[in-house]
Amino acid sequence: MTDTTDRVRELNLYRQYFDLVAAGTKTIEVRVKYPHLADLAPGDTIRFRIKGTDETCDVKVLRVTGYADFEGLLDGEGPANVNPNATRDEQLASIRAIYPPEKEALGALAIEMQLSHP
Repeated sequence: MTDTTDRVRELNLYRQYFDLVAAGTKTIEVRVKYPHLADLAPGDTIRFRIKGTDETCDVKVLRVTGYADFEGLLDGEGPANVNPNATRDEQLASIRAIYPPEKEALGALAIEMQLSHP
């Protein structure tokens, strides 16, 4: 028997990225390949939350793709899908400010998503 229950993951997101997701203009979320995200799959729901607030935004996961590093992810997914308001180089610097080299060494995940209820 297959479990058809929708899985909901809660993940924190900085305000600037949260606003892009809520507007539907950010369609790719970047994360490190942490073990707790290993089973993230299409059909799952991510509830993004601004840490310390009650503000949330739900998205449906469409695809999860692994990359060796953040440069490969941005080149493979297109920087405009990750953050339409920043250049590739600006995004790479921002992502690396969040995730130091030892985290990037774990690999990167591109999570394609769409708003659950725009």
